[in-house]
Amino acid sequence: MGYNTINFPEGTTFLVTGAAGFIGSNLVETILKLGYQVRGLDNYATGKKQHVAAFMDHPNYDFIEGDIRDYEVCLQASSGVDYILHQAALGSVPRSMKEPLIYESNNIQGTSHMMEAARRAGVKRFVYASSSSVYGDSSTLPKKEGQEGDVLSPYALTKKVNEQYGKLYTEVYGLGCIGLRYFNVYGRRQDPDSQYAAVIPKFVKALYSGEQVDIHGDGEQSRDFTYIDNVIEANLKSCLASQEACGKSYNIAYGQCCTINQMYKLMCKQLGILSSPQYVEEREGDIKYSLADISEASKCIGYHPDWNFTKGFVEAVNWYRDNI
Repeated sequence: MGYNTINFPEGTTFLVTGAAGFIGSNLVETILKLGYQVRGLDNYATGKKQHVAAFMDHPNYDFIEGDIRDYEVCLQASSGVDYILHQAALGSVPRSMKEPLIYESNNIQGTSHMMEAARRAGVKRFVYASSSSVYGDSSTLPKKEGQEGDVLSPYALTKKVNEQYGKLYTEVYGLGCIGLRYFNVYGRRQDPDSQYAAVIPKFVKALYSGEQVDIHGDGEQSRDFTYIDNVIEANLKSCLASQEACGKSYNIAYGQCCTINQMYKLMCKQLGILSSPQYVEEREGDIKYSLADISEASKCIGYHPDWNFTKGFVEAVNWYRDNI
């Protein structure tokens, strides 16, 4: 279970794109702790320098400050690596509704640059971040691969296109690509300060600041909140999955849903704070209900998450309390 028993040959090198971001920096930290070589790539558009500062002097780490929209940078970063964990992208459904073109250039063009660079470099496996947003307006629960609806935002569309590129690069060029459909990832180093911050760190910071929390809609929308360590496991196990697993995308979650209202009450209890939220308008492009079927990930990449919502939530809130 987990990722501590996963073994790669000595000297294995990983490229983590988006290395200064929330998920990317956690991947870098874990891989270095496991004893392997890591190259990080980030342009600091949304990542933070303090996320990678602790690794800069590590003998097994090197870092390239660069942009995945620059194909030459992608070629340089991919040279000599065994596995690429591609996390670099612009997130946020609301922002994509306002600025669709920058999502096309970052998430579609940037990812296709990285896949082509990986192909030319002879990389063993290309694992990339997709999103549960590809399910769009599908009302089916739990969400299962192959039962997608129409996407509801430019962000979701970029992830859908990434998955098509992953399928094509696997089938046409022989580059083993695996997409990971993340469901509401949370945990240490998640940014609470962005205008489009994820809900858990944003709520914690507001409560600690004595501010009233805004909940969009009625708060009964559900999410399959996924702790960061489950995501790390999925990335590393995807590197070692069979070739038959490639060319596809898999749900990465715990398989347990929680409403925003339930999460808020648990957070208040964990922090020892009594505060009533304010309900505001729904966000355009949001999916109402989210719950993952993770059976395909279990079968095809050996994904068996250790961290349920309650266990991960306690760890995450304690980290935010000490670091925000």
